[in-house]
Amino acid sequence: MEQIKHHLNDGLLMAYAAGNLPEAFNLVVATHISMCDECRARLEAFEAVGGTLLDGETEDVGEVDFTGCLAKIDAGPSEPIRVDHKPGLFPSALQDYVGGDLDAVKWRPVGMGVRQAILPTSKDATVRLLHIPAGAAVPDHGHRGTELTLVLQGAFADEEDRFGPGDIEIATEDLEHTPVAEMGEDCICLAATDAPLKFRGLIPRLAQPFLRI
Repeated sequence: MEQIKHHLNDGLLMAYAAGNLPEAFNLVVATHISMCDECRARLEAFEAVGGTLLDGETEDVGEVDFTGCLAKIDAGPSEPIRVDHKPGLFPSALQDYVGGDLDAVKWRPVGMGVRQAILPTSKDATVRLLHIPAGAAVPDHGHRGTELTLVLQGAFADEEDRFGPGDIEIATEDLEHTPVAEMGEDCICLAATDAPLKFRGLIPRLAQPFLRI
């Protein structure tokens, strides 16, 4: 896998550690940290701080200790962190939701060659697998909330940057973009949203209620 350049921010990692994210977002975060040593190490540091607070040792967790904790994060893990992996493209957390690997996905067409598979989670957010043919584009859209998009295979580029395997794009209401899959390999992503997207085109808007995007 090429080097991961786009990571989870501290807010998402802390919310995940505290159990405050919707199930759909939890799945994307868990899948990313299965692929990313850096975010996994940062998550472990946040969980360690949270555990100390829960133990009632608040007098020992001041600004100095937290700053030192962040310094250790920046220095990287002292030894490789081992994570359970099942054979295949999907990390274990995702395979548990799909019921297998890529060949177990029940794809449905959404237009322009793009396919999706919505995964069952709680109703406060939705998560889907997206299969975007090489060179194809997802219709231009904005966001009414937050969208997390994790690349599992291939790559895509939009107005912000290029995103390859393991990269995660955090899109908010400020971002309007047209993701385009890179040539050479189909792009497979895991995407979670907590609000419907805002499509500019008429046809995507008409199809939106049926596709649950």
